Amino acid sequence: MFHDIPQPMLERMKEMEARDVIDRQDGTPLERRLRQVVPSTGRLIALLAAMAPPGALIEIGTSAGYSSLWLSLACRATGRRLTTFELLPSKAEWARETFRLSGVEDLIDVVVGDARGYLPGLREVAFCFLDAEKDIYLDCYEMVVPNLVRGGLLVADNTISHAEPVQPMIDRALNDPRVDALNVAVDKGVLVCRKI
Repeated sequence: MFHDIPQPMLERMKEMEARDVIDRQDGTPLERRLRQVVPSTGRLIALLAAMAPPGALIEIGTSAGYSSLWLSLACRATGRRLTTFELLPSKAEWARETFRLSGVEDLIDVVVGDARGYLPGLREVAFCFLDAEKDIYLDCYEMVVPNLVRGGLLVADNTISHAEPVQPMIDRALNDPRVDALNVAVDKGVLVCRKI
């Protein structure tokens, strides 16, 4: 996966990484910032998604599509597609442009709207990456876990950097008999849950 990332994707990733640094330094308002994972978290979620059992791959919180690019590597390696949910139409359009420029639009379906309106209807979820507004983490967790296949993974970002607002979800996961869970000190913190 990582040894043959297409050049257009690498170029778009570098562009987005540079923009993210500038956005964080110049005070760009949150709704206009990229708000993306760091590259090492991208690699981690790609590996986990590639190792997930058969089933659907979903992402909650697309932003401009940076983490989706990493997940598309797992899709290509395993013959699957990614469905990603983005609340803001402007960011969904930005993500579609990212996918087109990177040559992965055939691997990713973008759904515009609140993911919580769609999650109850999803079945056979093998992998879910959660990186959205922190106040919806627990809701999303409760909607995704029942629909995970056995061995399916729910991975949530920012569990150390935003520990306070996501603590209810972390506590629920660590004490939930339906999953094995670990809060991993990688980058901004990543909660990894595996359905039993």
